[in-house]
Amino acid sequence: MLAALRKPEWLNKKIELKKCEEMFFYLKDLHLNTICQEARCPNISECFSKGVATFLILGDTCTRNCRFCAVKKGRPSQGLDEQEPHRIAQAVERLGLKHIVITSVTRDDLPDGGAAIFVEVMLNIRKRCEDVRIELLIPDFEGNEESVRKIVDAKPDIIAHNLETVPRLYKEIRNGANYTRSLKILEMVKGFCKDIYTKSGIMLGFGEEQREVLDVFYDLRKARCDFLSIGQYLAPSREHFPVKEYVNPDQFLYYKKRALELGFLYVESGPYVRSSYLASEYLGV
Repeated sequence: MLAALRKPEWLNKKIELKKCEEMFFYLKDLHLNTICQEARCPNISECFSKGVATFLILGDTCTRNCRFCAVKKGRPSQGLDEQEPHRIAQAVERLGLKHIVITSVTRDDLPDGGAAIFVEVMLNIRKRCEDVRIELLIPDFEGNEESVRKIVDAKPDIIAHNLETVPRLYKEIRNGANYTRSLKILEMVKGFCKDIYTKSGIMLGFGEEQREVLDVFYDLRKARCDFLSIGQYLAPSREHFPVKEYVNPDQFLYYKKRALELGFLYVESGPYVRSSYLASEYLGV
């Protein structure tokens, strides 16, 4: 068995739980989940200390089995929480957020994949906070056009869907996902409404090659994707897919330059970048 790679000096961010106490209190009080907690994001103390969080809807159990993700996997044992959209709107108002990201576990067990709940969350937020910008980070809904149309018709400011990695690695890392289908989701959004910004994200360190990464950029631009995030994959545990490479910060800068040259409107690229990290910067909020 190969030994795990040693983390380089540029990956030394520490999670300071004391800075998270106030946010932990809010979330517990309102019975809300965040991807920050469920996915064990290394930026959690930085974001929580600023009163920023990415809310996770549709429960805490994902029906997919991606090998890079720390979110609990299986068949959800409980029904949908009809009050969740209302409580998220309360949290957005209480925290005074100007840009909010809503994501979900993948729910292949639901007829529309949970699209209607995304819409309910948006409607509840806008009733309380009219000037907030809303970004939805959606699953692939198994390619269901009607589910995507529901999301588009609700008019969020940004619709994001992450490709996560290069197509060669999908079978190994993203069981149940399909690269072409994910690209099609982004194409659908633009086909339904060209004025909604689209966004995607990938992680590096799975064993991808530079040419493969650049090909993903080309594919995203063909799909008219506007925004891109590029970050380093960090294995949540020894049971998850192992890190194959720690990518040098200079390489992240190179990828950012190439992506901007291809026409992306905004790119975040760096070892600790995640799809929802510094999300408000993409629209300059």
